[in-house]
Amino acid sequence: MAFYSFNRNFAAEKVCIMILVFGGTTEGRRTAEALEKAGATYYYSTKTGEQDVSLHHGKHINGVMDAEAMKVFVDKHGIRLIVDAAHPFASHLHQTIIYVASEKQIPIIRYERIYPPRDPDITWIDDYSQVPTDIHSLLATTGVQSISKLKWLEALGVKVIYRILNRKSSLMTAYEQGATDDQFCFYEDGNNIDVDADAILLKESGISGGFVEKVVAARAKGMRIIAIKRPQWPIVAAKGTQGWTMVNGPHGLRLAVEKLLPDFFSLHSGLTTGTCATAAAVAATTRLIKGETPDEVPILLPNGETIMVSVGYGDGYAYCIKEAGDDPDVTNGVEVRASVERYEERGARNEERGTRNEDIIIKGGEGVGCFTLPGFDYPPGEAAINKGPREMMKENIKTILAPPSSLLPPLIITISVPNGEEIARRTFNPRLGIEGGISIIGVSGIVEPFSEEAFISSIRKCMEVAKASGTDRVVINSGAKSERFLKDHYPHLPSQAFVQYGNYIGETLKIANELEFRQVTLGVMLGKAVKLAAGNLDTHSKKTVMDKTFIASMLEKAGCPIDLTNLTLARELWEIISPEKIEDFCRVVLRHCMLHCQPLVPHTELTLLLIDDDGTIHSL
Repeated sequence: MAFYSFNRNFAAEKVCIMILVFGGTTEGRRTAEALEKAGATYYYSTKTGEQDVSLHHGKHINGVMDAEAMKVFVDKHGIRLIVDAAHPFASHLHQTIIYVASEKQIPIIRYERIYPPRDPDITWIDDYSQVPTDIHSLLATTGVQSISKLKWLEALGVKVIYRILNRKSSLMTAYEQGATDDQFCFYEDGNNIDVDADAILLKESGISGGFVEKVVAARAKGMRIIAIKRPQWPIVAAKGTQGWTMVNGPHGLRLAVEKLLPDFFSLHSGLTTGTCATAAAVAATTRLIKGETPDEVPILLPNGETIMVSVGYGDGYAYCIKEAGDDPDVTNGVEVRASVERYEERGARNEERGTRNEDIIIKGGEGVGCFTLPGFDYPPGEAAINKGPREMMKENIKTILAPPSSLLPPLIITISVPNGEEIARRTFNPRLGIEGGISIIGVSGIVEPFSEEAFISSIRKCMEVAKASGTDRVVINSGAKSERFLKDHYPHLPSQAFVQYGNYIGETLKIANELEFRQVTLGVMLGKAVKLAAGNLDTHSKKTVMDKTFIASMLEKAGCPIDLTNLTLARELWEIISPEKIEDFCRVVLRHCMLHCQPLVPHTELTLLLIDDDGTIHSL
């Protein structure tokens, strides 16, 4: 019988919910985490409601829906997209989802698991009827619903132990299928195995299902390993729907949702230059090795998932147009090119191959800068392509090469960016000592819109360059204006010693602590200083506003109480505080700031400087 229920009462809410997720798995949880970032509502459906998943915007429903109930639900709640993140062995549910999506003409995203290659030393079978009978005992880890499917094995005299979840619903189902207490062991110690048996029966549950760990544990016990192959997601049937997309990670999921349901996320994500360079390199290599020119190429990201990236082709190169999404990135829309040559065809000298004797050589071409300062993954003089993107390119290219790349002449991959030198002038590159073009230094492969991570990563790189310059003191500041005043204050310091924190004061201080700077100067102007004094280590206007009550309390302590009713900007205080009280007020503000900042750099000599609009610097 079909049924479903809410775990909360939402009857009175008037919301527009457009996505229905079938979860109950690790992939379901990751789907929820990705969708929560949109701040929009969606439905998250599980069979039993027993999965521990944190939802703030999602609405958790539980129960079984047959096709008719699912169609009613889709119509009633205006569902425009289904995400199938259910267990790979939930074949009946997959078929139902595809049928309903086809009937209602709505797209599907299948969130598939990542699977390791099939080990030839494992006995692979298609279903329970193929379990070998030349064993005396078997540990079955295939779930409580498989008990009835293995009764035939028990009838032949094989002792079967069932590893199930230690919860009431699982025990009831096990008893209903004829299992007894002496046949149970429970998931109480992760994937460790504390049962002695000749063999173990596993499902091909993928990396997130702990398959690899279970195999390792079984081998340590000397067990024969029998694995049931995962059923193929019914792709043929899915072709009857409005459209389906296969993803195997959170980045691909978000990109797919943004494409299929553009209004769900108010801001869209994008690709790093490293991913674009990798896609161009893969496309160019595919054309060279296989003579093929696909419109999209699969790219393996550093987190292990694969996404499809659009590419194009020119005379002697392939390219990828960078889409930064809604991130304010000056490289948005640039064309990242890759050309590929066989080492022997190029007629290159041995020294060009480099001292690392690599099979895939990554070089920088037009519009890609060079490192001129230490502090990066490669020394000055090398192309400004850091280790992460280089490794990403190599790993992806190796999947194309057959025979293995070690048996082929080395390949030389040259990355270029038309107009890259001009674009680089509007980036952090000049202060990082990267000259001649843009840098390719991304890590994750994906840019989230207005990403704090991306900005903080840039700060970290600036701090690392400062450290590598040999300076004992780093001077952190909010922007160009304050930095100009601070450079006059510290004329002996190299330009690399000055790093802009934007609004991320706390994060920048944490980085300074990690890099073990002996001396840190924090320069701050009054607008950010009054926020910092109140304990706000991120001073962005979207996260914190000027607290007039707190400012009034600081003015009281400084002995200059003022009516702040008409105050609109903190810098107006410079005009309304009497000149003889300015220093007293500045010291109060700085003492409060020090209270919040010093704990972040406990082993560092911290200097705080409050900067006036005319460049006057106040200190404790």
